[in-house]
Amino acid sequence: MKDFEYGARAKIGLVYPAPGWVMEPEFNKMSPEGVITCATRISLHETNEEGLSGIGSEAIKAAKLLAQAPVDVIALGCTSGNFMGGAEYDNEVIQKMEKSSGVPCITTSSSVVDALNRLNVKKIAVATPYIEEVYMKGKSFLEESGFEVTNIKGLNLLYDREIDSQSLETVYKFTKEVDTKDAEAVVILCTGIRSIGIIEHLEKDLNKPVISAIQATFWNALRKSGVSDKIKGYGSLLENYQTN
Repeated sequence: MKDFEYGARAKIGLVYPAPGWVMEPEFNKMSPEGVITCATRISLHETNEEGLSGIGSEAIKAAKLLAQAPVDVIALGCTSGNFMGGAEYDNEVIQKMEKSSGVPCITTSSSVVDALNRLNVKKIAVATPYIEEVYMKGKSFLEESGFEVTNIKGLNLLYDREIDSQSLETVYKFTKEVDTKDAEAVVILCTGIRSIGIIEHLEKDLNKPVISAIQATFWNALRKSGVSDKIKGYGSLLENYQTN
């Protein structure tokens, strides 16, 4: 390997739930030369309201640890861990992570909002793997953030190992089922579910932008790191909207 391949352009810090394994390979697949991801883990047992309630405090400690790397930005890669508390809670966690680490921080929830705003869309359909008590909190978060949710459905999965095990074919078919004619974009909302291999196909089939939680987080992390490459193969967000 060349020295340049060890993150000379950007080192992205990733805080990720311990049971998950999808986000890192998808980050690595999308990474342009000179960008790497340094990850650490936080505990998560069940993907329900009780299990997700401690994610924010765990992330603050993890951000302080990751800052030793050093990294250019730190992303909390757990969508539901922050949208459960609403937009104000999401912002509060970001601020506390930044105070703890001294590094610019983002969350997946905030990244999805930023991506949708960058695309200038307001009506969205949402596909999630979650149980109803979780995905309805996601709906409230998106509505609070200024979006109209035309449809939202979940796969009713409780454990990360079930979520991360879903095939791309399952995610592809489910996302198409969730779409509505009046939706201006479709969102795949979870960092445990595979997505980047089907985003381009979905955009062609549905004739509209498709945002996934992992793709949006990576897009935002690149922007915060000052990397403005337009990356092909993973949807219109990364290919056409990399600069502010």
